[in-house]
Amino acid sequence: MNKKKKKKSLVPFRLNVLFFIVFMLFSILVLRLGELQIVFGEDFKREIERTEAVTVSNPVPRGKMFDRNGNIIVDNTPLNAITYTKSQKTSQEEMLETAEKLAKIINMDTEKIPVRDKKDYWIIKHPKQAKEKITKKEWAQYEEKKLEDKDIYKLQLERVTDEELNSIQGEDLETLAIYRKFNSGYALTPQIVKNKDVTPDEFAAVSENLENLPGVDTTTDWDRLYVTGNTLRSILGDVSSSESGLPKDQLEKYLVKDYSRNDRVGKSYLEQKYEDVLHGEKAKVKNITDKSGKVLSTEVISEGKRGKDLVLTIDMDLQKQVEQIIEEEMWAAKQKYPNTALLDRAFVVVMNPKTGEVLSLGGRQIVKDKETGKPEMRDYAQGTFTSSYAVGSSVKGATILTGYQTGAIKPGTVLLDEPLRIASTKPKSSWKTFGSINDQRALQVSSNVYMFKTAIAMAGGHYVPNKPLPLDYTAFNTMRRYFSQFGLGVRTGIDLPNEMTGFPGADKTPGLLLDLAIGQYDTYTPLQLAQYVSTIANGGYRVQPHIVKEIREPLMENNELGPIIKELEPKVLNRIDMKEEWINRVQEGFRMVMQVGDGTGVGHWKNKTYNPAGKTGTAQAFYDGSDKSKRMTPVTSLSLVTYAPEDNPEVAMAVVVPWAYQGHSGPSINHLIGTRVMDAYFNLKNSRQEPAAENAEIAAEVPAAGNNQ
Repeated sequence: MNKKKKKKSLVPFRLNVLFFIVFMLFSILVLRLGELQIVFGEDFKREIERTEAVTVSNPVPRGKMFDRNGNIIVDNTPLNAITYTKSQKTSQEEMLETAEKLAKIINMDTEKIPVRDKKDYWIIKHPKQAKEKITKKEWAQYEEKKLEDKDIYKLQLERVTDEELNSIQGEDLETLAIYRKFNSGYALTPQIVKNKDVTPDEFAAVSENLENLPGVDTTTDWDRLYVTGNTLRSILGDVSSSESGLPKDQLEKYLVKDYSRNDRVGKSYLEQKYEDVLHGEKAKVKNITDKSGKVLSTEVISEGKRGKDLVLTIDMDLQKQVEQIIEEEMWAAKQKYPNTALLDRAFVVVMNPKTGEVLSLGGRQIVKDKETGKPEMRDYAQGTFTSSYAVGSSVKGATILTGYQTGAIKPGTVLLDEPLRIASTKPKSSWKTFGSINDQRALQVSSNVYMFKTAIAMAGGHYVPNKPLPLDYTAFNTMRRYFSQFGLGVRTGIDLPNEMTGFPGADKTPGLLLDLAIGQYDTYTPLQLAQYVSTIANGGYRVQPHIVKEIREPLMENNELGPIIKELEPKVLNRIDMKEEWINRVQEGFRMVMQVGDGTGVGHWKNKTYNPAGKTGTAQAFYDGSDKSKRMTPVTSLSLVTYAPEDNPEVAMAVVVPWAYQGHSGPSINHLIGTRVMDAYFNLKNSRQEPAAENAEIAAEVPAAGNNQ
């Protein structure tokens, strides 16, 4: 019994010991926490308040652009640059002091300083005199809170005299130019002070004096380099400067995407359309600052990555030749023919009819130089899809196919080509009377009357000489609906901004339906014509044209292509609602135009070894160009659509020459341009195949390793 009691008495003792140990541990913990809070608390609090991590993003060079053969056409060129980064607490006086020091080292352009900035600078530099510009009465009103700070400052600005402004000269002006750059940036965001014409001496001097120039740094910046000069320049687009920064009308859109206000972005065409691809991934830097905003240390979070590269569908060798051909033929026509005064532009679109890849977008325009007043040729490639014209008979292939589909005519239908005499209207006829002809012959000789009679049948009309000709006006909608299947009168879908659809005529009187059938009422863009002829060439598929072929990863090596990220595949927008045999019949008619008998293109195209097919166009229109004094002058516009080889098309082309001449005759500039461009395409193709064939022969002659004889 005593042993049991003894054992029981030991249990509470052990529990007491355990409780005591736990109590002591808690006591030590409480004492330690008290020590941290009471003794070192203020130190930790000051440390927390002392530092702050701020992450900023630095821009990187844009992606490059290559043509389809891997030739670089848009690059970045390095620039020595001087930058300034202000802290969150940098005062106006500190920035001005640094600007004064920097002005002694570098030269700055001072011509573009606004008067307002000069006034601000004068007030900063002359605070006492600026204060004296306010009357005692105005200061009293300020004390009474009838005038605010902004009112006082406005009065000071208004009272700064021209003499006082003119006192800002020499180094003071350069200081102001630098100060403006300093003040335009955002806290902890590098702002470019100077990146153009920074001399090696300036760069070295600034680098050596960085300790005395708080916030100033030297770095390597970049500028966009368009390697091929003005070739295709309007399509490549432009990039904003670091000074202009983000476009005001798109500011919020870019800020949401982590852009800085002074970032350079694409402003037009390819640079703008593919901004998200070309812009790249910014380098991210974390700045540790104290409470005053002073940067204590900098940590690189990510190095950043140059923008992705674009490989275009454009063949730059062909593009250069196309532009040269357009220029030469336009100048030659204007020198040789006196009735070409209004001729000021011409367009060529070359594309693969099966894939939609645009091989060349050529557009040239003659404008007067603002300084010299002399005419000069400028790039107007964007006019191939942003301007539209009456194109004439080139669209007759669509008219014939629409006639088949609506039942107005059948394949092989014979109609009498004769002058149409409709009551109260002038006779409407072809350029020559052809008698009884079928659909293919109508295409071959470009019969207007055949198209007129097709349109009349489509609109439920019945032609009787010298009688009125009532027509169902809904035929306008019917014809336009079928034309749109070829891409006429609708957007082609090209991957460039600002594409227009052309202008449909608003009036629906019967005679205008006949004009619509021969391409002399609605207007179309050169690119629409190229899509239309491609649709006929490839058997009825309207393929979306595109100018970007691939998006690739950037490589550090100069001018080398990286791995493919995305390849733009051909996209079929629609299959025309017409039978294959009908399309084949129009294809044969197009072949006859270029290669058979008295076809309208035979004189220029018959002996071409690449077997072309196509359709010519002449439109009687009115001038509506830039010379307002000549508006509504009757003119003749020319066009041409073609593809080759006719049995297996690999290339399609549209040529449009608006307002080619006045009067009844003039230069066949559409054919002169067209034949030279198509020749250039096949000559380039053959010249590239010959070295490849030679290399293959050489490789075949070299004995395989280990088989030396």
